[in-house]
Amino acid sequence: MNYNEKSYALGSKRSIIREIFEYSKVRAKEIGADKVYDFSLGNPSVEPPQMVTDTIIELLKNNNPTVLHGYTSAQGDAEVRKAIADNICKRFNVKVGADDIYMTCGAAASLSICLKAVVNDGDECIVFAPFFTEYRVFVENAGGRLVISKPKENTFQIDLKDLEEKLNKNTKALIMNSPNNPSGVVYTKETISAVCELLKKKEEEYGHPIYLIADEPYRELVYADVEVPYLMNYYKNTLVCYSFSKSLSLPGERIGYIAVNPEMQDSRTIYLAVCGAGRSLGYVCAPSLFQRVAGKCLDAKVNLEAYEKNRNLLYNSLCEYGFTCVKPDGAFYLFVKSPTGDATSFYEKAKEHEILIVPCDDFGVEGYVRIAYCVDYNRIKNSLAGFKALAKEYNL
Repeated sequence: MNYNEKSYALGSKRSIIREIFEYSKVRAKEIGADKVYDFSLGNPSVEPPQMVTDTIIELLKNNNPTVLHGYTSAQGDAEVRKAIADNICKRFNVKVGADDIYMTCGAAASLSICLKAVVNDGDECIVFAPFFTEYRVFVENAGGRLVISKPKENTFQIDLKDLEEKLNKNTKALIMNSPNNPSGVVYTKETISAVCELLKKKEEEYGHPIYLIADEPYRELVYADVEVPYLMNYYKNTLVCYSFSKSLSLPGERIGYIAVNPEMQDSRTIYLAVCGAGRSLGYVCAPSLFQRVAGKCLDAKVNLEAYEKNRNLLYNSLCEYGFTCVKPDGAFYLFVKSPTGDATSFYEKAKEHEILIVPCDDFGVEGYVRIAYCVDYNRIKNSLAGFKALAKEYNL
């Protein structure tokens, strides 16, 4: 055979999110983009903060092009890494240094690198449902086995009893995503504390580290002063995977970082394993210009009011129509229960009204769909008639 079967399987079938997104583009050409209500992709509609635009212009005008567009160190520009480390210290009181930071091509690269750095063939990695579907790809590519921990019903907080049942001597890592994609749930301080105490107990029982990998692209996107606990303050063996895709509305620029907790067991060894994993995966020298942009815009914020306005309109309207929804405290997704318990048939029926939502069976929770409300306000407003008609078809 002249190709890799696993790679062919991944390339020949897109994720369900991408399949729907591609369908929306075709449908828009057929009937007009204003008549297609695409809620598939978590692609921010809010503009980057003005500071980002100003910084790009300033860097382009006032820097040597050879330096600005040239290679940085493999792990990232030293000044940028120091700026990020200093920002973490200031915000979360964690003594991270520049040499604990590795610049990456977004959160996907961060996760892939961290898993490659700590997972050996046959190790297990626990994910908390509902979870971003690509976690399975990242874990299996690192040679690991993905294990799903089911959430508490209704709240979608972590179920400690289920987690303890899933932990065993083969567990090497857990991925925690809060605010969560696809539910928008933020794990509480009490939940985080309980999880971390359980992991400490299990580390002692099994005699080896269990790594907590924090996937944090939505950290800054929370509403009503909801707190997102910083996991390094709760658990030493933590690696933080951060992306500026959502916090600065720069998804296509692919820029983020890994922060290795300097207090973790063998932290220097793990950081070098991160560097080696980045090298083996071809993720050295993240985009040079946007490393520097990110380093200068660490305190910039996107317009959260726009997302909150979208959330309120969509959540309140769908609840009024009779749908069961999980109210999101963060991110920009609404998790909606299928009236029949069948997510795929719900997706297909919504499609008849040109409403494109994502069935979430592959996210580890059956019977729900995800609606990405990071879109223009008018798209939500104009879609409501279709949602209302859909509710009537289900006799809600």
